[in-house]
Amino acid sequence: MDRKHRNEGRAPAARAAQAFAGRVARGRGAAGNDSGRFEPLSRSLEADGWEIAEEARVLRTEVREERPRSLITYNRSPDLPFDRSINPYRGCEHGCIYCFARPTHAYLGLSAGLDFETRLVARPEAPQVLERELRRKGYACAPVAIGTNTDPYQPIEAERGIMRRILEVLQAFNHPVGVVTKGSLVERDADILGAMGQAGLARVGISITTLDAGLSRRMEPRAPAPKRRLAMIRRLAEAGCEVRVMVAPLIPGLTDHELEEILAAAREAGAGAASYIMLRLPLEVAPLWEDWVQEHVPDRAEKILRRLREMHGGALYDSRFRHRMRGQGPHAELTQARFRAACRRLGLAERLPPLRSDLFAAPARAGDQLSLF
Repeated sequence: MDRKHRNEGRAPAARAAQAFAGRVARGRGAAGNDSGRFEPLSRSLEADGWEIAEEARVLRTEVREERPRSLITYNRSPDLPFDRSINPYRGCEHGCIYCFARPTHAYLGLSAGLDFETRLVARPEAPQVLERELRRKGYACAPVAIGTNTDPYQPIEAERGIMRRILEVLQAFNHPVGVVTKGSLVERDADILGAMGQAGLARVGISITTLDAGLSRRMEPRAPAPKRRLAMIRRLAEAGCEVRVMVAPLIPGLTDHELEEILAAAREAGAGAASYIMLRLPLEVAPLWEDWVQEHVPDRAEKILRRLREMHGGALYDSRFRHRMRGQGPHAELTQARFRAACRRLGLAERLPPLRSDLFAAPARAGDQLSLF
């Protein structure tokens, strides 16, 4: 039964209904589909009272297209090592339950739950828009980040090819780029990323949350398995592209004991640098995460949530700059010390030299007047 009610928070009954919804949505990360925070009404699934077993259903992915007027998004966050980024897609089919980007779907009038994983937006004209922006007079070149919100190599990229064409534009302009992904489709573009990497124009961050394939499958239902991601590191490194392993998110009480093991496995695969980010639970992500841990790791749920609150002043998340990525307190400090010690022991860099921006130049177009000098 599908009911609408005023969007005034999630009552216990609503949570139970969301858990019911999750049991009939195979292969997805979220258990429910609460309305976005800007919507006046919320919708929830509830059992209709009939004692009839529900058959598991498969939610198909829907994709609509968007024509962006601009593509490069600028930021001034002191937490980020870049000031501009590009997103070829909105929403992400990987379905990672912990994804901090889920709340952005509310700006589309959609849910941070199942909508985020199943109702995606593709931007097929992104490469043309990007070229137009790079040709503008006064454009100041600096590394652009791709994949910092939603994954550019999620499954629909296989048929859309938007990320590939964006990379072709960046390569033509000799524009530096940093890519973050957990999608195996990145190997398809190893030719471009390898050539740009050798020229000091590209590097890739591969996100590995756990080496436990079963846990990964439950947390990240449509993302490649951990061993597959290690193979991606090896393939890109062999192609000549510098690779950073990103232990992100690191989940206290669930995956933090794997920190050193993940770093060692990535180093063996060819990673040259490493970073980590503590689990972030902004806005709608916090209740989705609470439901998930109670459903999938009930024996550890209390410990996980308690550790998070210890690092965020009693709350599950604190969005303050210079705090949100690491947390604070004894556990956060110990984690950082362990990370740095492991990086020193393994020879993994925490900081890398900046990508080159001095090679940037707009390529000639058909019909352009060529210079004689």
